[in-house]
Amino acid sequence: MSSTAVADRRIEQLVAAFENATIDARDFNHEAHLLVAWRFLQDQSLLDAIKRFSAALKRLTRKLEVPGKYHETITCFYLIKIAERCAGQAATDWPTFKDANPDLFTRNPSLIRQYYSKSLLASEDARRAFVLPDLGLKI
Repeated sequence: MSSTAVADRRIEQLVAAFENATIDARDFNHEAHLLVAWRFLQDQSLLDAIKRFSAALKRLTRKLEVPGKYHETITCFYLIKIAERCAGQAATDWPTFKDANPDLFTRNPSLIRQYYSKSLLASEDARRAFVLPDLGLKI
């Protein structure tokens, strides 16, 4: 089996474990979130990917008994940014996409903090529903 086929298989296993809420929380770090979102966007519209990802993430947080960790604005923001980057790049595989978008993976400071204040992201409104950025930058 080629290395590409092995990588594709691992991605599909990760996606299935995420959607089935069987993924180990320790394995579902920021990069894994982005990878699953990227994979969803490979064959779905942005709106369908947001619905699918949000539903699966809510299932997972409920199963892990941490439903309060789900954050609608953060979820939508990253899916929007990934979709935007996919539309503007010829990257057809995950390693190429990842290499072309290091700012998506930076944790401190995170990309989202260029668009949202800490207080807005901490708000219950932003956690419950998608809110537009408040720092004057276009999403």
